Amino acid sequence: MNRSSSITLFGIPNCDTVKKARTWLEQQSIPFEFHNFKKDGLSAAQVDIWLKKINFETLINRKGTSWRALSDAQKNEAETPAGAMNLVLANPSLIKRPVLQIGDDQLDYVGVGFNDQLYSSIFFEK
Repeated sequence: MNRSSSITLFGIPNCDTVKKARTWLEQQSIPFEFHNFKKDGLSAAQVDIWLKKINFETLINRKGTSWRALSDAQKNEAETPAGAMNLVLANPSLIKRPVLQIGDDQLDYVGVGFNDQLYSSIFFEK
């Protein structure tokens, strides 16, 4: 991975998985920017950037409390890309966290979730 590309980690600071990802990046001395969904917001343009690399089914966390709190009609809305976009913009807590974005206009990588092996393969395998 081109370590000179900009790296942004999207999530919420109190999420355990986001905390693990932030700690891992810091321990590896990998510079990154943290984007807090709750404080910094989330734009349709940003979600659209992610959806160029990953599908909307991957982006939505269907196991979390935010998903379970949705009505059946809202859950059905998540079955289409446009409906999923509307749902995550209205409730960013539905997004599986963290979202790791490497690159800006020319995206090198977008992925969701965290584990040591995944991040090692992204940043250190040639």
